[in-house]
Amino acid sequence: MSDKQQPTGKNNRPQKPKSLFSLDISSIKLLNSLRKESRQFAVIGLGRFGKAVCKTLYNLGYDVLGIDVEEKLVAQALSDRITTNAILLDCTEVNALKEAGVFELDTVIVAIGNYLEESIITTLNLKEAGVKYVVAKASTEIHGKLLNNVGADLVVYPEYEAGCELAYTLTKPGILDRFELDPDNSIVEISVPEEFDGKTLAEIRLRGRYGLNVLAVGNDDKFIINPPPQHILSKDLSMVVIGSNDDINRL
Repeated sequence: MSDKQQPTGKNNRPQKPKSLFSLDISSIKLLNSLRKESRQFAVIGLGRFGKAVCKTLYNLGYDVLGIDVEEKLVAQALSDRITTNAILLDCTEVNALKEAGVFELDTVIVAIGNYLEESIITTLNLKEAGVKYVVAKASTEIHGKLLNNVGADLVVYPEYEAGCELAYTLTKPGILDRFELDPDNSIVEISVPEEFDGKTLAEIRLRGRYGLNVLAVGNDDKFIINPPPQHILSKDLSMVVIGSNDDINRL
């Protein structure tokens, strides 16, 4: 279940799939529910993506059960201390999942996107057993549709999103972070341009010149939300703006 690359046909390339970075209303409600309710997670598949999910959840203070069919990956997760526990398990076996207590958890992440059959069977088994939230990794658009059809509550495309983020980083270096509201509009964090250094928000006339609204100004330590027009900008800071992608690109 590691993330070894397997060949896919040209027709399997994702076409702007739904993801963690481009969410519809149902996905946002799902994530809000996860934040409120869940304290225990299972991550099935301990490849690169699965390990990253485990490590982040564990460092945030959650109980995390790591699962994989490869003994080496399970041992690595335990030695790296990125999970509360990790077990060797064939996730396509319903009885094995049941005996491990996986069905009793609120949230299970199926992180085996490059093994289509195992991914779909596992997702189906989890939903049929009554697991409340199942998040599944997909490697192609067709894979994602199949996961949705068997009941996945949220499908993510990490490789696709990583490629998009790299493209933005290479071509729009001023954009530090990006959240797509829909195909035409986004919220982005950008470095304050040097020409805005020392000027107030009123002076740069961001709405009049670019059709953008400033939501926050600051840095990693502290942001000022809804800054007043008299707020003075600095090239060492960043600002969060909302607007159309065309206007953001012009800025």
